[in-house]
Amino acid sequence: MPENTQFDYIIVGAGTAGCVLANRLSKNASNNVLLVEAGGKDDYFWIDIPVGYLFTISNPRTDWCYKTEPDPGLNGRSIAYARGKVLGGCSSINAMLYMRGQKGDFDHWAELGNEGWAWQDVLPIFKHSEDYQHGADDYHGSGGELRVEQSRVSWEILDAWREAADEFGIPKIDEFNRGDNFGNAYFQVNQKRGVRWSAVDAFLKPALHRKNLTIITRAQVTKLQIEAGESSKRATGIQLITDKGEQQIITAHKEVILAAGAIGSPQLLQVSGIGPAGLLQETSVQCIHDLPGVGENLHDHLQIRTIYKVENTVTLNQRFHSLSGKIAMGLEYLLFKKGPLTMPPSQLGAFGRSDPGQETANIEWHVQPLSLDHFGAPLHKFNAITPSVCNLRPTSRGHVRIKSSDTNVYPAITLNYLSTQEDQQVAIDSLRVTRAIMATKAMAPFSPKEWKPGLEVISDEDLLSAAGDLGATIFHPVGTCKMGNDAMAVVSDRLKVHGVDGLRVIDASIMPRITSGNTNAPTTMIAEKGAEFILADN
Repeated sequence: MPENTQFDYIIVGAGTAGCVLANRLSKNASNNVLLVEAGGKDDYFWIDIPVGYLFTISNPRTDWCYKTEPDPGLNGRSIAYARGKVLGGCSSINAMLYMRGQKGDFDHWAELGNEGWAWQDVLPIFKHSEDYQHGADDYHGSGGELRVEQSRVSWEILDAWREAADEFGIPKIDEFNRGDNFGNAYFQVNQKRGVRWSAVDAFLKPALHRKNLTIITRAQVTKLQIEAGESSKRATGIQLITDKGEQQIITAHKEVILAAGAIGSPQLLQVSGIGPAGLLQETSVQCIHDLPGVGENLHDHLQIRTIYKVENTVTLNQRFHSLSGKIAMGLEYLLFKKGPLTMPPSQLGAFGRSDPGQETANIEWHVQPLSLDHFGAPLHKFNAITPSVCNLRPTSRGHVRIKSSDTNVYPAITLNYLSTQEDQQVAIDSLRVTRAIMATKAMAPFSPKEWKPGLEVISDEDLLSAAGDLGATIFHPVGTCKMGNDAMAVVSDRLKVHGVDGLRVIDASIMPRITSGNTNAPTTMIAEKGAEFILADN
């Protein structure tokens, strides 16, 4: 517990956004800043090693280990829904892929009436944060905190898949972060010389020496303090409890900032009495401010994991099941910080169209030189690759809704995957496009054989059912506190909660529509802009 119970700014959540905000707000020595994290320190061995995501996801030490509600679109399945429970949040356990999204994503936000969020507005913010391996240019920055490098491992089968995509009509390009992602390339990663470069490494550690920044770990915020007058409402602080049972009320003189993510931020708003009045009444929470959009508009990228057995090459499956292969991988990493232990979950990506009528690339492949039944399961004992494909602009929407006023009770997370005709058609078409790429001449030397879903799956109905069986999250939840001015918007384009002064939400939950690709880099940008808004407004 901090000795001081009064701060200028209180930031709830030390994930990607929280780390950025803590750095930027505490840069001015006159600002007294508190950063509160429910998880522990990022001192777990496997966090720094890139392949360690295998041991941090679904590990209660580092992951909240949420489960989704049974989903009709997934043929009734409930799936694990990882969220970081550690300093650095998801940046300490995620895929490390640096993906900004496409120009049209941000221009769409601006077209909805969100001033200052178009591609031309956000590109300089991306560049400001970045320390690009190859130096500054029109699309990249140098000298920023967030290190961006090329992958440090290669696989023959991925080089061949890249040629196959090019043969199919998805051209080889240098990278995905220039606004138009159509093409195929190796992903850029948030690593520094083969070591994970999380938001803690980038933004928090450089600020630890500042006397005006206080950080609390293993402290759960249980409620926001809200003063409700006749004509206005204002957030004045937080209630929290530590893992030792200590309770405290802490005051914010200027602002309370929620950076707890697309699950945590709406949950905390709802238990504090800010959200849909009907839901609050059902859960015996006093409604302080009826804000119907809190927790709604949840959406995510559903990844359909197809698997193909291959021959005449080596994949991670083979190396992993060989003692000599394991020893070689360990030595390669220990001595040179290269090789499979530097691997993110996917190394090669491609952006294409599920059908010619799509205006821009609307599907993305994450191609892996390995295969397994599901995340956390052992690798198969046969050589195989996994070209996973996802819909970049899903129209299905779900929600996050509390079941109790107790923040220790997980909320109901409902995705409603594949619940619209558009999403169903994209899933069917994307499976057929994947088959076409695997049938190219470039793949022929490796004799690919479709193992999942299997060549017997032919009709639209069967392909859709297979998508439900094979579909899994890529852990990109967004939208539950969306930015805008419509009836379901939660925050303004300056990220202030509508109707409550002194309160902002600054994390991926504010996205009105998901970006095309991984969401960590856009979350960094959102936090950078949010910090600018806070400093300017105060």
